[in-house]
Amino acid sequence: MKVGFIGIGNMGWPMAANLLKAGHEVLLHDTNANRCVDFTKAQGGVGARTPADFGNIEALVTMLPTGAIVREALTDPNTGVARHLKAGTLVIDMSSSEPAGTRTLGEELGKRGIVLLDAPVSGAVPRAKTGTLTIMLGGDDRAAMERAKPLLLCMGNQVFETGPLGTGHAMKALNNFVAAACYTASAEALLIGKRFGLDGHRMIDIINVSTGRNFNTEVVMKEQVIDRKFSSGFSLGLLAKDVKIAADLARTVRMDAPLTRLVNDRYSLARDSLGAASDCTEALKSWDNALPD
Repeated sequence: MKVGFIGIGNMGWPMAANLLKAGHEVLLHDTNANRCVDFTKAQGGVGARTPADFGNIEALVTMLPTGAIVREALTDPNTGVARHLKAGTLVIDMSSSEPAGTRTLGEELGKRGIVLLDAPVSGAVPRAKTGTLTIMLGGDDRAAMERAKPLLLCMGNQVFETGPLGTGHAMKALNNFVAAACYTASAEALLIGKRFGLDGHRMIDIINVSTGRNFNTEVVMKEQVIDRKFSSGFSLGLLAKDVKIAADLARTVRMDAPLTRLVNDRYSLARDSLGAASDCTEALKSWDNALPD
């Protein structure tokens, strides 16, 4: 297929590279023009010169930081590509966007004959490189979803259909909320234990063969936190954004979910104190404070 790809960041780079490896023609765009130049030299593909260059593609993948940036990339009056896309073009938003905004955008694109699907991913940069991401696919058009799956399976090895448009983004936010909640619990246990005299490595070894075991204790704490590497490749700002999406979703469906509010507050604090560009595994640094007397 002729595929457009907007967003050649930490995740987008290996995802676009895997589309090329699978034999697709890839037209690239990133707000950092040098990023596209570097990519085409290293991986192949063609960099778009203007939005009109996207007029002949069959599918467009967006992998951008927020839903607002996705909307701008598609619908901005001057730089948006949607007005150049042919009717019937698939737009697959693989970013972590807000579910309600995705549905609104889908309605707008539908008036142009363009089908929007949401297909956010889990697995971070290591699994983006190996093409083994988990993909959560939402959409209202069954035929479009089937057309998208061969493309998605170039970038991931599991595609889960989640339901109507927006449910993929809802599922991604809720998954990341659960991950953030587990990180928060694991981090607080480590901080408390260390203050009482427990060894962090020994604590994690014990938790990992006990009922407290989770992805964060098995991977994140062990590989990133205890030895102070803090290099997961996923920013604190992006995780805080996903947790907020989950908390907002709880309010939208009128669910009293106090843990989403608390975890949202904790990650907002970490982001504001450490900076959005910090690695998400650094969050516990902002929580390691003594209570006032």
